[in-house]
Amino acid sequence: MAQERQLRERVASGVAWNIAEKVGSTLLQIIVSIVVANRIMPIDMGIIAVLSVFISLAQVVIDSGFSQTLIRKENPTEGDFKAVFRFNLIASIGLYLLLVTLSPYLAEHYDWLPLGTLQVIAPVLILLLPLNALCVIQNTIMVREFRFAELSTIIFLSSLISGLLAIALALMGFGIWSIVAQRVGMIASKAVLLWWKSPWRPRRDIKCESLREMAPYSLRLIATDMITSLYNNIAQLFIGIRYSGDMLGYFNQAQKLKDTPVNATMQSIQSVTFPALSKIQSDAQKFDDSYRRVVMVTAFVMLPVMAGLIATAQDFYTLLLKPEWHPAIPYFRILCLIGIFYPIAAISYNVLKVRSNGKVILRLEIIKKVAMTLMLVITIPMSVKAIAWGMVLMAALEFILNFVATRAFTGLRTRSFIRTLLPICTLTAVMYASVMLFGVYFADLPAGVMLFIKIIIGVAVYTLGAMVSGMEAWGEIMTIAKGLIGRKKEEN
Repeated sequence: MAQERQLRERVASGVAWNIAEKVGSTLLQIIVSIVVANRIMPIDMGIIAVLSVFISLAQVVIDSGFSQTLIRKENPTEGDFKAVFRFNLIASIGLYLLLVTLSPYLAEHYDWLPLGTLQVIAPVLILLLPLNALCVIQNTIMVREFRFAELSTIIFLSSLISGLLAIALALMGFGIWSIVAQRVGMIASKAVLLWWKSPWRPRRDIKCESLREMAPYSLRLIATDMITSLYNNIAQLFIGIRYSGDMLGYFNQAQKLKDTPVNATMQSIQSVTFPALSKIQSDAQKFDDSYRRVVMVTAFVMLPVMAGLIATAQDFYTLLLKPEWHPAIPYFRILCLIGIFYPIAAISYNVLKVRSNGKVILRLEIIKKVAMTLMLVITIPMSVKAIAWGMVLMAALEFILNFVATRAFTGLRTRSFIRTLLPICTLTAVMYASVMLFGVYFADLPAGVMLFIKIIIGVAVYTLGAMVSGMEAWGEIMTIAKGLIGRKKEEN
């Protein structure tokens, strides 16, 4: 019992630290994105989007596979860590050289892509790969040891350093280089801080263990995440080829703004729950209950956030972004619907990573990607808006398939799943309707006033509704908060 209570406290504390860091980092990223976006053109964002697709694919080799296996493994050795570090470093250097060599050929497929700009920017932006490889093991060890307070501080400081650098360059008129500086600066500062705070070093006196034992699971995970990353970015590739750089810029900016709160919340929860679920995977009852509660708390946070973004999109863009970016509003609203399905689908995916041997994950991804291919074939010739709606449908399908797949590895039944989510969905719908009705009846208010009042109404309706109805998710969050406050008082 004591061990179970300690694990729950560490998970709760980890989630709290991660969420605190992600809230700060998210607000910072939004501010940086707004300042930078108002000083660049949509085509600049399109250039970054094209390069980012290939960087994301290469990044999977470093971030997934062996690194994830080290978190999952019960007792990894120093030799395991050194072997994975060496693999990541060699792979990242090889991928860096490959992408830098091939990047000029992109201009042949994107007639709006300036070759001179591409040849200068690509070698700098792709430095993300080796820089990230340098610190993956330190990050992995901190996650395994539940050192989320330190990790959260490092990530926030990295966001702050890179964000200030991007703002300074944008204000000085460096345009697209401000985006490059932010992304490379984020990883570079994170690597420096992780090496400073982590005692782990790839010592010479430690012999590298063979990766053969970890390879089956790791390679399946790499293959799965590679497929996922490709299909997450493939729409942008075709938008850039079939339409224009500006159109790709609108779509990418809308997706980036949508992803900021979604990714922040999911990284907070997944970085804690994956190692935590790994530790209790042998206890079926605890595992099932933890799975359901994580889904419940995640939905309770994410559903109103995404619904609120849809309801306030027009006011947000009007108030904070220059008119050149306003054509992105319809795409932003549609893509925010993905944020309703994706977080829960990602949690189910985590369950599969913990409980399965990787085969079911790969098979599931093949099914989903076949469906995604059909969806893209249908929507790409139609319009960018049709592509966005297709992505929403695919997010919903992924949500259903992932949950259905977990039923073979957990005791969480469909009826219990629906009972957990239905009150949250209902309250979110009530909140959304309240905010939209206010916008209809007071449409003449200035954008700033409208945005402020809509946020107040949304928060008030959702919070009061949860309290008055005695919603389980609200009680769970209050329990976690009280536990953390009580623990903090004991420490003081």
